[in-house]
Amino acid sequence: MKSRLVLLACCLALLSSCGQGNKEAGKAPEFAVLTVQTTTANLTNSYPATIKGKQDVEIRPMVSGFITKLHVDEGAVVRKGQVLFSIDPVQYQAAVNSAKATVETAKAALNTQELTTANKRELNKKQIVSDYDLLMSENQLAQAKASLAQAEAQLVNAQNNLSYTRVTSPSDGVVGTIPYRVGSLVSPSIATPLTTVADISEMYAYFSMTERQLLAMIREGGSMKEILESLPSVHLQLIDGSIYPDSGRVETISGVIDQTTGSVNMRALFPNAKNILRSGGTGNVVFPNPMENVIMIPQSATTEIQDKKFVFVVQPDNTLKNTEINVFTLNDGKYYYVTAGLKPGDKIVLEGVQNLKDGQAITPISPADKEAAYQQALQDQKDGNIQTAFQ
Repeated sequence: MKSRLVLLACCLALLSSCGQGNKEAGKAPEFAVLTVQTTTANLTNSYPATIKGKQDVEIRPMVSGFITKLHVDEGAVVRKGQVLFSIDPVQYQAAVNSAKATVETAKAALNTQELTTANKRELNKKQIVSDYDLLMSENQLAQAKASLAQAEAQLVNAQNNLSYTRVTSPSDGVVGTIPYRVGSLVSPSIATPLTTVADISEMYAYFSMTERQLLAMIREGGSMKEILESLPSVHLQLIDGSIYPDSGRVETISGVIDQTTGSVNMRALFPNAKNILRSGGTGNVVFPNPMENVIMIPQSATTEIQDKKFVFVVQPDNTLKNTEINVFTLNDGKYYYVTAGLKPGDKIVLEGVQNLKDGQAITPISPADKEAAYQQALQDQKDGNIQTAFQ
């Protein structure tokens, strides 16, 4: 008798489960849907850039000699006119002294010739000396003046060479590498400069844009001057991914397209008051590209057929319509920005779109309800595991 009761209970349970299954089978499957609305998208264009100082000056010696002193070290911040290197000045000081002596000799010779010429002028008036003798004296006077001028020029040259033994910075900036040390023999013909001083008060970021992108800008902006004036302020993304705090501006656009790469070179200028940027660094120049009143949808809600994108739009009777959409070329990797195919208030399916068909009926639920059902299922599974463990 007991075995019959157990068998009857099993049959009732089986019938109950079959009825419940038929009830669920008659209901359209549930899918999370999103009601699309317009929003503002802050998109950006990013271009790899090389950072250089506004002025990178190679420091080369003007005279030959041995380096006797280094006044700065690599990486030092220097000012215009500050001494960087000292070259042995002994021979150049001797040349200055010799040139000064030559000048004094030329001055004495000139004074003597002026007296001689003045005397011959008086004698010529009295017809004591001939016109020929006076003319010769005048010529010797002119020669004495030329000799003095030549001596003075040689003195200036010697003084300049002496001043060149103190190699100074031509601008404010930061000192680069210093390949030559005390005792090194240097000359104006050396292949490697003494160092490089980079003016980093302002920094240039050099980057490239494709010919297609440039053409689009020209069509929108007109002349190069108008394009530069219309371009927004740009930002600089540093090598660690952070955004440089000061914005910059695009200053130049090359008028020649590189035949090898099909790109055009551009240059943006950034302030560098805190010396964060250094010449030779890299980063990305970021152009802001905001879009107003655009519809933003998750990329996971789309399907793609032959480079065309589609979404499933829920109709009033809860059936689906496979609808083609146009999206903006830029995206952030998670969302598409729809330019055509959808309007505010449309409802699209968010999940499982690869398995849906045009005209299929669904039961639309909100993403919040879907998440709640998912969490409940996880909790039910957890509770079932606990009960099983206790049994």
